[in-house]
Amino acid sequence: MSWLTTASRSIPRLAALAAIAGALSACSAVDRLKNIGEAPPLSAISNPTAQAGYRPVRMPMPQQSPAFYQPNSLWQSGARAFFKDQRARQIGDILTVRVKIDDEAKIDNATSRKRSAADNMGLEAFAGFEATLAQKILANGADPADLIKTNSDTNTSGSGSIQRGEAVTTNVAAVVTQVLPNGNLVIEGRQEIRVNFEVRELIVAGIVRPEDIANDNTIESTKIAEARIAYGGRGQITDMQQPRYGQQVLDVLLPF
Repeated sequence: MSWLTTASRSIPRLAALAAIAGALSACSAVDRLKNIGEAPPLSAISNPTAQAGYRPVRMPMPQQSPAFYQPNSLWQSGARAFFKDQRARQIGDILTVRVKIDDEAKIDNATSRKRSAADNMGLEAFAGFEATLAQKILANGADPADLIKTNSDTNTSGSGSIQRGEAVTTNVAAVVTQVLPNGNLVIEGRQEIRVNFEVRELIVAGIVRPEDIANDNTIESTKIAEARIAYGGRGQITDMQQPRYGQQVLDVLLPF
């Protein structure tokens, strides 16, 4: 009966958690109901540094060397280039990021474990008292020579396989949001494309060196340090690929 009592106490808690999850998703559901039959709206263009989750990047910086100026010389010590060009180098400048992701992974794992054990214990002789022990202390028909016999057998096997392939090739324009003390640039770019009732999103962020920016003001995604690249979407197709809210709540709460 104890498990029944525990289960009866857990039901109100599960119901309360489900109600909270439903309330949190109610606003989103209402907004989606309002947009039935309408194309998903595009996000407004905004300053990336004004977003709630934005934080200035802080990285270990090398010591800055003092600049020396030579009379009658066009070259400045520590300068990165002799002539100015149109490549991004200041906050607010724009450069093009060439995103090219072609990843493939295949992992196979197998595990097998087996264990067996057996224990026997008896009392064949006990100073002549084994017969009295069998008659007065042990249960009827008990054999002192074979009192306890146990055995166990465990067999466990498991296998797993992962096969994944990803390929993304596209371009996105990014904005320089910060210039670090050593001259590296912090960039962030966001691109949204709406096709029918589906919005595809591409987000790129990271740190780049000005020297890695090509003459046409482009840079490969493989040369971005601390790269954060997200490619996804939202809309009717994405909704069909996601489980319902109730199923997601059950997946979180159910222990089995």
